[in-house]
Amino acid sequence: MTAEVWLPIRPDEMDGLPEGPRYLFWDGGDDGNQDFPGDPARCAVYVVPYMKPHPVRVRPLEHLGGVQVVQTLTAGVDDVMGRLDALPPGVRLCNARGVHEASTAELALTLTLAALRGVPDFVRAQDKGEWLGGFRPALADRNVLIVGYGAIGAATEDRLVPFEVARVARVARSARTTARGPVHPLAELPALLPEADVVILCTPLTEETRHLVDAGFLARMKDGALLVNVARGPVVDTEALLAETRRGRITAALDVTDPEPLPAGHPLWRAPGVLISPHVGGPTSAFLPRAKRLVTDQLTRFVNGEPLRNVILTTGASGA
Repeated sequence: MTAEVWLPIRPDEMDGLPEGPRYLFWDGGDDGNQDFPGDPARCAVYVVPYMKPHPVRVRPLEHLGGVQVVQTLTAGVDDVMGRLDALPPGVRLCNARGVHEASTAELALTLTLAALRGVPDFVRAQDKGEWLGGFRPALADRNVLIVGYGAIGAATEDRLVPFEVARVARVARSARTTARGPVHPLAELPALLPEADVVILCTPLTEETRHLVDAGFLARMKDGALLVNVARGPVVDTEALLAETRRGRITAALDVTDPEPLPAGHPLWRAPGVLISPHVGGPTSAFLPRAKRLVTDQLTRFVNGEPLRNVILTTGASGA
């Protein structure tokens, strides 16, 4: 029986796919009700569609009784993690490390600079034909704290260096040492927060990081500090953030929100000192060529029986 690979990118638009599997296109369709492209029992590799609603992305999972690999095109896998019970044992879940670092780090820096230098105010003033001068905070000489020092966090630091920041502190789940300096464990956050002028969230969403940024976290941030979130919306307790921004004590720049998409009329839209972008850290011109390279490499490894990249877990294994 020929194994099938379900791709959200048309196979004839991908170069270098290895011979052997039968490649089928499936991205869920415009309405999310697109018929499956083949027999789900024959699907060995499911590449999850990108930028589709959550129900569309996970809809095939309960039908893929013979699947061996689920490859996301996102850095985070929290949406798939919630449906692992639909997968048979032994399925390798892989993320898209290597695809989104540059674009997301670019946006983290863009949001930081835009919020500090008052770009949203300038745009509003331009709409009214007003010349809005005055002093604004610079990124230079500021202390920056990166919470979540994986590939995206490291790429963000790469882009901060030329801006002459005073210091970059790094936090991850566990302590380690990098070429740029120490990475502190999450347990040390309370001591690091009061020193940070800018806090950039790059952490994956897990049970440990859900509402990591709560009232206590925000209270430890210094007056006038900026919170930047390019991670996942639920990492931040929205009500706690609203309470602090309404007081005018801190500001925020958010590429992700909770809820998301942010509905019309939600108080975050009009919260003072809050800049919002609509979860656009990943979808740029850099995405498609990098996604194609990753998927082609993974499939070549799969066909040749070589170790896959970016394996987050294997279902049925201890801790999965």
